[in-house]
Amino acid sequence: MKTMKQFTIATIVILGICTSIAFGSGAEKPRPRGRHNGPPPEAYTACENKNAGDTAEFVSPHGDTVTGTCEQQGDRLVLRPDNPPGKDSDSGKLNRNSD
Repeated sequence: MKTMKQFTIATIVILGICTSIAFGSGAEKPRPRGRHNGPPPEAYTACENKNAGDTAEFVSPHGDTVTGTCEQQGDRLVLRPDNPPGKDSDSGKLNRNSD
C-alpha cells in the first residue's frame, strides 16, 4: 500500500512539472537580440500624410538615413527601403547620412 501511495505522489509531481514546462510561466519571452520582426516605428511615421508610391526617408536609431517608397501594409502605409539591410551587395549597410 505504501508503494502505491508513493507511486501516486510521484506521478502527480511529474505531471505537475510537465504541465509547468508545457505552459511556461506565463511571462512574455524576451525578444531575441539582433533582427527584430517587422518594420521599425520610424518606417510608419515616415509615410504619415503620404500616399502609396510616394518616396520618403527617416533617420534610423543608428544614425543611418533610410530612403524608400511608401507601401500599403494592412490599414497603414509603411516605408519599404530602397536598400533593405542584408539584401544588397554592400554587406547589408544602409546609406550613411552625409549631410
